Amino acid sequence: MAIFSVYVVNKAGGLIYHLDSYAPRAEAEKTFSYPLDLLLKLHDERVLVAFGQRDGIRVGHAVLAINGKDVNGKYTADGKEVLEYLGNPANYPVSVRFGRPRLTSNEKLMLASMFHSLFAIGSQLSPEQGSSGIEMLETDTFKLHCFQTLTGIKFVVLADPRQAGIDSLLRKIYEIYSDFALKNPFYSLEMPIR
Repeated sequence: MAIFSVYVVNKAGGLIYHLDSYAPRAEAEKTFSYPLDLLLKLHDERVLVAFGQRDGIRVGHAVLAINGKDVNGKYTADGKEVLEYLGNPANYPVSVRFGRPRLTSNEKLMLASMFHSLFAIGSQLSPEQGSSGIEMLETDTFKLHCFQTLTGIKFVVLADPRQAGIDSLLRKIYEIYSDFALKNPFYSLEMPIR
């Protein structure tokens, strides 16, 4: 059981703070001979598997490392493009590690503003008068818990579905936010917390 990530979203939908403690569970490393029997494509400055699931490698997984050296987006540790490197028969056999890509800061900002919009839509579409919006979303792999303050700040926690005590954790995070951010004379409201 674990807490995967914590997000603080301001009342306008901007991301104030985020903390990721998620360690990808599904990483697969395999040694390939030429030609590579997976179809790779470039998407959002990452090299992703587009076709050819096998041996724990799934469509949507990103190339994380080549020959034990981490990949930086679409470039190898040596600064070469991943697709060009893997397209050259002289570089084989090659060991490639695949896994779920980590979210970039821009993707986290976008997801925070999307959740803010879904929260507002949820409170407006609710058949109950005075609905507070989304408090929990449950999937088979995680639960999203949300606590909205009276001032509109949202505290969002992604946790293991079996994790207990998330409501008290959200209130404790709010208490810490109030003590350390709001009482800081140098902190401007609605601005990111460093």
